[in-house]
Amino acid sequence: MQDKTDQELVALTLENQGYFLYLLKRYEDKLKRYILRISNVSGDEAEDILQDTFVKVYRNLNDFDQNLKFSSWIYRITHNEVISHYRRRQARPEGYRLELSEELAHKLASDLDTEREIDLGLLRDNLEAALSNIDEKYREVIILKFFEGLDYREISDVLKKPVGTIGTLINRAKNKLREEIGEKIRVA
Repeated sequence: MQDKTDQELVALTLENQGYFLYLLKRYEDKLKRYILRISNVSGDEAEDILQDTFVKVYRNLNDFDQNLKFSSWIYRITHNEVISHYRRRQARPEGYRLELSEELAHKLASDLDTEREIDLGLLRDNLEAALSNIDEKYREVIILKFFEGLDYREISDVLKKPVGTIGTLINRAKNKLREEIGEKIRVA
């Protein structure tokens, strides 16, 4: 089933619900990682949100618009479930679980043009702190773009904002990260 596209798996699932397991397995790890990155929940809470997401996906699979990418659609549902979870708890997150691998730190740093200024280990620590300090709307587009690898169109579908706005948000987010990293370097 791994050679099947998301759209093919959706079509198979609509014919036979047993195929839903393949969609679940394809997105389970990615979505759990996404939930942990954009929220301040425990692993158990992330599992609960993920379960709610898959229930909602299954219930609404007939309404899936084939003109959209399935990945954008399922990320949007996950995004909404995280928001619903916060509303139910009536609490705002105070911190974020952002673990940067060296590869991801290198990728993000090269896009920010800061890599030349500091070594990679220090950069990774500074990026983690900087991501925690920037506004949520900027953090979310950075997570979707660099951590989840979504393109502007997919991010637009997830956040329900125009592609131009997504470009602006990503640009501003990178500037905020540069400022935060600059502050960390000056303080150190």
